[in-house]
Amino acid sequence: MAKVIGIMGESGSGKTTAMRNLPPAETFYLDCDKKGLNWKGWKSQYLPLANKENTDKGFYLSNDNFSIASSTLRHINEDERFKRIKYVVIDTLNGLMVAEEMRILAMQSGDKRSAWSDLAQNGWALINQALELREDLTVIILCHSETISDDNGIIRTRIKTNGRKLEKLVLESKMTTVVWSVRQDGKYKFILSADGCTCKVPLGAFDTDECENDIMIVIKALEEY
Repeated sequence: MAKVIGIMGESGSGKTTAMRNLPPAETFYLDCDKKGLNWKGWKSQYLPLANKENTDKGFYLSNDNFSIASSTLRHINEDERFKRIKYVVIDTLNGLMVAEEMRILAMQSGDKRSAWSDLAQNGWALINQALELREDLTVIILCHSETISDDNGIIRTRIKTNGRKLEKLVLESKMTTVVWSVRQDGKYKFILSADGCTCKVPLGAFDTDECENDIMIVIKALEEY
């Protein structure tokens, strides 16, 4: 079973930038927002998946389709070409959900109600698929966050989802580690535990409730746990 780490945060909170220190040669980057990466030199670290050059650079795929994302995970898990891959980034799950939502809204025919059900099923299924990948893989799923107030007036921050079905399922329940990426006082950091937030880490894995905005710090702490 693969390790699955969730990173949630608002746009501009440093989610993508936190991936900057992943070893490219061991990383497959699935860019579901189709925006490219946002640190200097990333294009020299990652090559498009279609590139056939025999290289030790990272793999990069720009895609916002659930079926392609799912087949990509399957190939990473089974294809000899990807045996060197230890880290898979899905950036962002919301990019997949929003693109699917736009395709549903654009439908001229067909059962839209069934399509909306498929949206929830696809999001849930992708996380389950990630959990079932080979044991030496770490899948990092980037998500947007939202702060909501429930019927009792309780305010909380959680992973933002498209559709009420996924809200009821609670995506965080499928992950043992969910960190909250924030920008406070001009500094970017990860919140590991906080009241009114669904972020969480295994008990005893960290000595503090926050850390630097760097996914490798989280990965190392989990490996030593």
